Amino acid sequence: MYRNNLLNSGYESWGPFGHMGSWGPEGWMLVAIAIAAPFIIAAIVWSVVWKGLALWHSARRGQYWWFLILMVVNTLGILEIIYLFFVAKLKFKDLFTAHSGHAPAEHHQHHHS
Repeated sequence: MYRNNLLNSGYESWGPFGHMGSWGPEGWMLVAIAIAAPFIIAAIVWSVVWKGLALWHSARRGQYWWFLILMVVNTLGILEIIYLFFVAKLKFKDLFTAHSGHAPAEHHQHHHS
């Protein structure tokens, strides 16, 4: 009778250290989430850092179309990296400085006396 219960229970699992308990489909999902969670968190942090840098530099340069595109499109940092290094032509050391080499165009008229 015990053998029949084991065979018919469906989700009994045995591991290298003996019986591991009953795992339903949701048990494997929890394991998958636990494995994937650090990678998902790392991807979010990676994206937020690059997006923040690209948005900040595009706003400081007055490139509002780039700002809107970067705000809406999520590419896991790829578009942001392209903008920062190939469009804005920044060096890595310039990413975290207030002066990115190009100030927005001034809209003041200079009066000569």
